[in-house]
Amino acid sequence: MAEYTPGQVVEETGFSLDTLRYYERIGLLEPIDRNAAGQRRFSDDDVSWLGMVRCLRDTGMPIAEMLRFAQLVRQGEHTIADRIALLEEHDRKVEAQIADLSQKQGAIQRKIQYYKDVLTMHDMLPDRERAS
Repeated sequence: MAEYTPGQVVEETGFSLDTLRYYERIGLLEPIDRNAAGQRRFSDDDVSWLGMVRCLRDTGMPIAEMLRFAQLVRQGEHTIADRIALLEEHDRKVEAQIADLSQKQGAIQRKIQYYKDVLTMHDMLPDRERAS
């Protein structure tokens, strides 16, 4: 199994060293193995888990819910139904965010078109009317 230094994990996941330490301290990340010199060494499983954490964080899942999800994962397969429920609820929230952003994007696109139309009309005016 591969081992990764904290710097490599920062590079791979985009999390800062402080964030990795914080996630370990609060229990979102299981305690990281250390080498003989006491330096953290991350496993493939750690990096994979951090990928999931990144996805959840980037989609707006609160830390408390991420901690609940981590707890369920660690408790074993008998919690799969609970994990599904938690992720489905989060998915509904993400869908609502997407719908809201889509509406707002539509308003932005309409404003862009309005300004393009203004420019087009302005360009069609005779030179003497454009100067005023």
